[in-house]
Amino acid sequence: VFVATILIFVKGIAWFLTGSVSLLGSLIDSILDLVASLVNFFAVKTSLEPPDDDHRFGHGKAEPIAGLLQSSVILGSAVFLALESISRLLKPIQIENSMIGIWVSLFAILITFALVLYQRHVVRETGSVVIESDSLHYTGDLLMNAAVIAALYISSMVEYNWVDGVFGIAIAIYIAGSAVNIFKTSIDMLMDKEFSKEDREKIFNLVLGNEDVKGMHDLKTRRSGLLSFIQMHVELEPTLSLQEAHAI
Repeated sequence: VFVATILIFVKGIAWFLTGSVSLLGSLIDSILDLVASLVNFFAVKTSLEPPDDDHRFGHGKAEPIAGLLQSSVILGSAVFLALESISRLLKPIQIENSMIGIWVSLFAILITFALVLYQRHVVRETGSVVIESDSLHYTGDLLMNAAVIAALYISSMVEYNWVDGVFGIAIAIYIAGSAVNIFKTSIDMLMDKEFSKEDREKIFNLVLGNEDVKGMHDLKTRRSGLLSFIQMHVELEPTLSLQEAHAI
């Protein structure tokens, strides 16, 4: 949230001074980052609340619900940017103060890179799906800021002032792609999609690696926020006591 707020401030000033539609696209993306980070903050906070009488499996579904909200807002913004970029293609303008935009984009790359490194550390420590998807989005922002630098440099030349509109459309497509990915991930979690084949194989190997387990079947898996639910039927020797079987 802190990083996105800083970027909105500096990119807003740079867009006002340059009028670049590519920089406008980057500014919109940072505004969406702020919205997404705020939604993620409250979603993670809610999902970590312990189970209660009305939610015996916890509140993990708050994360994918927030994701659906994010994806709809992001997609709408991508459409707006695409329309602005098409308008700029039809009526190109000369980009002014392009160096300001370039320096701002370089600054954005620097602090975004630092954020991505920290997010990856958090993912390793917590396994949070939300933070992992947020980290992937910010990683894409690194490429976007590089594209903005290229657009500003090329568009500053009179004969290539139409390039700004082209980069704006490309950024809009990228933003729309992010919205679709967030939507798919959210739907998968809401629909209790199974773990990947690789993760299910790990579970099989771990369970059958116990010498007291004679077999297993009916493995079912799902995720809800930071929690993973795994259930299965395990086959044991029929002569074991209930206490021994329960321990296994």
